[in-house]
Amino acid sequence: MKIKDIVCGILLVSSLPVFAQKNATIEVYADQASQIIPKEIYGQFAEHLGSCIYGGLWVGEDSDIPNIKGYRKDVFEALKELSVPVMRWPGGCFAVKYRWGGGVGPKAQRPKLTNITWGGTIEDNSFGTNEFLNLCEMLGCEPYISGNVGSGTVEELAAWVEYMTSDDDTPMANLRRKNGREKPWKVKYLGIGNESWGCGGNMEPEYYSSLYRRYQTYCCNFSGNKLYKIASGASDYNYDWTKVLMKNVGDKMQGLSLHYYTVGEWNHKGSALDFNNDEYYATIGKCLEVESVIEKHSAIMDKYDKDKKIGLILDEWGTWWDVEPGTDPGHLFQQNTMRDALVASLSLDVFNRHTDRLKMTNIAQVVNVLQSMILTKGDKMLLTPTYYIFKMYKVHQDAIYVPAEVKCDHIKDFKDRDISLVSTTVSKKDGVMHISLSNADLKDSEKISINIPGVEINSIKGEILTSKNIADHNTFEVSDKIQLEKFEEYKLKNDVLVVKLPAKSIVTLELK
Repeated sequence: MKIKDIVCGILLVSSLPVFAQKNATIEVYADQASQIIPKEIYGQFAEHLGSCIYGGLWVGEDSDIPNIKGYRKDVFEALKELSVPVMRWPGGCFAVKYRWGGGVGPKAQRPKLTNITWGGTIEDNSFGTNEFLNLCEMLGCEPYISGNVGSGTVEELAAWVEYMTSDDDTPMANLRRKNGREKPWKVKYLGIGNESWGCGGNMEPEYYSSLYRRYQTYCCNFSGNKLYKIASGASDYNYDWTKVLMKNVGDKMQGLSLHYYTVGEWNHKGSALDFNNDEYYATIGKCLEVESVIEKHSAIMDKYDKDKKIGLILDEWGTWWDVEPGTDPGHLFQQNTMRDALVASLSLDVFNRHTDRLKMTNIAQVVNVLQSMILTKGDKMLLTPTYYIFKMYKVHQDAIYVPAEVKCDHIKDFKDRDISLVSTTVSKKDGVMHISLSNADLKDSEKISINIPGVEINSIKGEILTSKNIADHNTFEVSDKIQLEKFEEYKLKNDVLVVKLPAKSIVTLELK
């Protein structure tokens, strides 16, 4: 019988709050490990939205805020520490109105633009194609360009690809040289449109399919650069969109995008900081529902692409709360708590289980917007709980996924969704095994017995992210309230590792 990665526990709790003494078991099948977790599962997303770009990633060379060639130094160094594998830019909904030509050349000559999508902010265009691609080079990550299909032209997108990637003696390549970049960049990922069912043109899938086929034809490979072309895919439960694109576009795309946000399911999105236990468990239930969404889209793709040559690209995901009081509603600035950290860890555990089809994800967004890694205010900067999850989980990038069977207590949220209180990702790479564990229970710790037969363990070390209250978060006044700490609540006897995992906590263990 084929082993499932996650097996539902026997106990289902029908109402909140009902708690029992928590004991869980995890069976690790190291001998069945074969699937690589692509590093791109840990991708980031940077949109021209609020202060994600200006004041977040970019302050300019003349800023009083310490910078490296205009890139904010503290933010750059924090992102470098995460080993960011891929970054999507310039949107999002901003991308489908973006004219790339205004963002190249001498900065003093670039036209200002009104960000009509996000708050009407006036931008000076000082952060454009060169600045983004140079940043990716400095970070050592793949750029993922989101092209303008909604309001742009085929000629415009084709010229952009040529500007970025051609080493020929042509007008676009020579324009790049004139703008200070002699050799072309390597640009692997190209999104052809964004949310074409909504802000990207309010299209029907049949119309977009034809449009995609036309646009991708003229986005050519230059000078040894090979594009991985990603079609604008569905939002969460729109399975018909996936069906139509798989039928009408097929192998003319290498990837198909998907967007899924964890949002409040009451009459508003809800506060990032002020929420009760019912709302917390509903958040976890909504977060975990992404697994069935991935499975259903994947099943449709399997009918048309049984060899799984087309990747599912979840290039927008994360929590979406009401903006913080006193901030611009169009800038989507929200705080980030231990609840968000658990959403991140649980989501990544789901993603890691489905990399036979899921090839990239991009959390929204990297700085100052939605579920961000980093928040800035003037010259101040803080790392969010979500940042620390990505730091803990970076050990799984390009590692071999190890199947693991979890048996634990479950609970029901107000929508009768089943929530497994314990989640895990196990991987191995270069002779080292890493086990990430999450306890989503608000009250009780978990005694977890992990059976790891056939694996010789000589040393163990661990780190933990937790806090007293689920709404705890870092502020510009107290920026280190939540941070990684050393974890030693484990014992190894024979092939069984026993871990005591506190309530609302995430742990990563390194086994050598």
